[in-house]
Amino acid sequence: MDIILSAKGISKTYTAGQVKINALNQCDIEVRKGEFTAIVGKSGSGKSTLAKHFNGLLLPSEGECIVDGMKVDDSEDIWKVRQKVSMVFQNPDNQIIATVVEDDIAFGPENMGLEREEIKDRIEFALKSLHIEHLRKMPPHLLSGGQKQLTAIAGAIAIRTQCIVLDEPTAMLDPQGRNAVMKALKELHEKYNITIIIITHFMEEAVQADRIIVMNDGKIIQDGMPKDIFKQKENLKKIGLSVPLAVDIVDALQKKGLKLANVFDNENLAKELQQLICKQY
Repeated sequence: MDIILSAKGISKTYTAGQVKINALNQCDIEVRKGEFTAIVGKSGSGKSTLAKHFNGLLLPSEGECIVDGMKVDDSEDIWKVRQKVSMVFQNPDNQIIATVVEDDIAFGPENMGLEREEIKDRIEFALKSLHIEHLRKMPPHLLSGGQKQLTAIAGAIAIRTQCIVLDEPTAMLDPQGRNAVMKALKELHEKYNITIIIITHFMEEAVQADRIIVMNDGKIIQDGMPKDIFKQKENLKKIGLSVPLAVDIVDALQKKGLKLANVFDNENLAKELQQLICKQY
């Protein structure tokens, strides 16, 4: 698979008065096209700072970030970069600017100077991809939090970005809204091979990714598949992170002598428990 995004030795330093704050410290990462990656870490770990480098919202103090062969700090390529990698933020109200959903989705393609028919096609594709056709004429202020976030994601899809970076997109949503957003992201990834990078503190979301990157104190300290990351749950807890409830339940039951596979999500845990009960009876 081709690499769509790479960060090489990225550091980011802020100055607050006479104090220097190292938000990132020599981070290296490669993301391949079509990957679904979750970046996790406690508040202040640097995960959001790292994500904002991926489309040039922030520029590194040291190192370089490359998107599909283009450096994000090259002013001539920055708009091309942002057509490859789009950002969706925690609060969709900060991104939605139009008074009707379909007009908001059209904003990006219109600013790209596309023909009207092409814009219409992109709106339709974005609405259908997220199953929100019924919202097209709705005023955004009447939408739920989850519907607003799906509208913001639809705007990114309409630009036809190959990669969508989402910075805590479900942090302000209720469980129903979180489920709707994660279901939509998984479908985009599986059906259209869109590269997804999600910054989250919900481990039940991270476990749905192909890969998890763990950050602490501005550094990447773990990088692997969910099954490998959650096998080392004590390391996560040491840096203030939780693990999915399913991980703790399986661990507790295994210590009681029950033979359960190491599963990390509720759906597979339910299957394991069902099989165990069937064997008993």
